Amino acid sequence: MKLWVGLGNPGTKYSQNRHNIGFMALDHIAADHGFSPWRSKFQGQICEGVLGGQKVILLKPETYMNRSGQSVGEAMRFFKLTAQDVTVFHDELDLAPSKLRLKSSGRHAGHNGLRSLHEHIGEAYHRVRLGIGHPGHKDRVAAYVLSDFSKADQSWLELVLRGISNGAKALAEDNGAQFQNAVALQTTTPARETAPRHKSRDTAPPPAEAVETPQDSRSPLQKLVDRFR
Repeated sequence: MKLWVGLGNPGTKYSQNRHNIGFMALDHIAADHGFSPWRSKFQGQICEGVLGGQKVILLKPETYMNRSGQSVGEAMRFFKLTAQDVTVFHDELDLAPSKLRLKSSGRHAGHNGLRSLHEHIGEAYHRVRLGIGHPGHKDRVAAYVLSDFSKADQSWLELVLRGISNGAKALAEDNGAQFQNAVALQTTTPARETAPRHKSRDTAPPPAEAVETPQDSRSPLQKLVDRFR
């Protein structure tokens, strides 16, 4: 059994925030793979399904971001899971928008949701880091992550979420490379093939136009006179 956790804040006020991309990822997986309806449990919303022969529990903590670890810890104890059975989907400032990276254990890097998880379950869980970009200055981070994705973001956001859903089976099978490939297939625009224009070897250049030389109608005597002028 695996426990997949999406980080975010509850309520419609936050539903489209950059900080809620983890919730969005789980919503796509649940909808596309026939998971059970969401229900309240473990201080959050959970649903269940099967991916790649593995039972997967999806959990969206409703404790607000700063106390996400409380909800996750409660679910882990109920299902008798370890931190290595947990995968967390979360927003990542240090990755460009649409970029995705997998990571196992490590520091929380100031992310409040991860900080709470460290406090309650340790750091040995797996992570799906979802790039949202950085606002450019640390003083703008809080307002940035708690603001909605812009209209310009919607195109890449939908592609990332579709790629995550497409690769969910591979992730459940612990095939991280295949999972990342599924996302890359959605988010990477193939370069246009521009075939060089080669001139045919069989095509000869067009012949130069013949220049017509005017006839000299002068008499021999006139030519001699003109020569000594």
